[in-house]
This record gives sequence, structure tokens and C-alpha cells, in this order.
Amino acid sequence: MVGTNRAMGEGTADRSGLPDTAWRTRDIVVAAVIGVAFGVVFWAWGLAWGAFDPLNAVFPVLKDSLYAVWLVPAVLAPLIIRKPGAALFAEMVAAGLSALLGSQWGIDTLLSGFVQGAAAELVFAFTLYRLWSPAVLGLAALASAAAAWAHDWALYYADISVELQLARLVLM
Repeated sequence: MVGTNRAMGEGTADRSGLPDTAWRTRDIVVAAVIGVAFGVVFWAWGLAWGAFDPLNAVFPVLKDSLYAVWLVPAVLAPLIIRKPGAALFAEMVAAGLSALLGSQWGIDTLLSGFVQGAAAELVFAFTLYRLWSPAVLGLAALASAAAAWAHDWALYYADISVELQLARLVLM
């Protein structure tokens, strides 16, 4: 069983040098737990989101500096699990639970979770799931934020000036 965790040791590469990409039951459970925990966090953060509106009086998009909460599962799950799909899986579980709990953004919560998780997943895929350095994790977080920014611009902020949109991107 070359390439499986039983034959090669947990989380190691097989003889070809490629990382073990087979999901185990505990990988699924850990990713699901991260997703469920952040699903509750997302839902609560959504309830609190309006309370941060006064920040926009200081600078029109300052509230977006707090957006990163919605991006955490896309980086945390792959850091822990180190398997293809972990970012997307955890973000989708979190978004799904948040939507089920009554997120103010409804079904769009799923699209948001998808773009955030998929963007982070692309960064990890480009490294062939071999690199987990702070730089790679940072790039994954930036990709997730950029995807969220593009999604939100198109759906919620189309009437905001390009200058403010760029400020939102920097803050996110």
C-alpha cells in the first residue's frame, strides 16, 4: 500500500516524492469540526457585523478590516489536514451551517464560502500540496480575500467607487 498513511507513516510522501493525498476518516472529521465551529462563528459574526458600521464613519470601508474572520477556515483546515480539498471543504461546511442558522446573506453564503475556499485551494494546489510555509499560508489568505472582494464587489458594492473598492481590497 505505497502512498497510504499505513504504509508510509502519517502525512509523509510516498516513494514518488508526492505528498499523501488520501483522506482518512479523521481528516474528514477534523475538517468538519473546523467547518462547524466556524459556521457558528460566521453566523454570530454576521449578527454582529452591523454593529461595526460606525467604523465606516472614520473611513468609508474601515469595517472591512474585520472581514478576515470569514477567511480563517480556508487557511486553518489545510494547515492542519494538509490534503487537497481541505480549504474548500471547511469553508463550505462553515458557510452551509451559517446559512442553515439563518445568515443574513442567505443562500449567497454558500457562493461566498465556495469562492473563498476555492481561491485558497488554488494556492495550495500550485505547490502540489507540498509547501506549508507562512508565505504559502499568507498567499492562500490573500487569494481567499481577493476572491471574497471580487464576489462582494459584484454582488453588494457595485455602486461604490473604484478607489473605495481598492481600499476594501487592501483592508480585507
